[in-house]
Amino acid sequence: MSRLDSAIRRLQAQRRLLDQAASDIQSLEGVVLELGLGNGRTYDHLRHILPNHDIYVFEREVQAHPDCVPEDDHLFLGDVIDGLHRAQKTLRARAVLVHADLGTGDSQASRDFAKNHLSPAIIPLLAEGAQILSDQPLSLPGATKVPLPEGMDADRYHVYRVDGPLEAHKRFHKAA
Repeated sequence: MSRLDSAIRRLQAQRRLLDQAASDIQSLEGVVLELGLGNGRTYDHLRHILPNHDIYVFEREVQAHPDCVPEDDHLFLGDVIDGLHRAQKTLRARAVLVHADLGTGDSQASRDFAKNHLSPAIIPLLAEGAQILSDQPLSLPGATKVPLPEGMDADRYHVYRVDGPLEAHKRFHKAA
């Protein structure tokens, strides 16, 4: 498969999963977290499919299309993990949708980052009923891994659902 075909399949899978997750969480109160702004396409799509939810973006450095940049009060600039830790104070466990697209060209480093750094940083922010979509597998003890739709490459995306309080989430809030 060419790189163009691969990119098209990835974007189609991403849109399909985002649309499904948005439908699933539409009636939930809470916020949406976009981890990695990139050029802003996904953020822009989220604004259109979830107009009644606040969307907070975490990005090292904004290089997006000017129409796809969130307001300053919805943007956590700098290291994503540091931003997630800062967000715990204001957003608490209110995230009903998290979209993480932070992988790099180094697949092993991306998997290690997602498992060892990203996963523990998002757990305190998750609301009951939250859906998490990630380009990398995550470690979210107590969350349910949701099967991908038929025909979708199992390594293309990873989807999780929080059906109840996560064990690590409960421990975090007892300590806080």
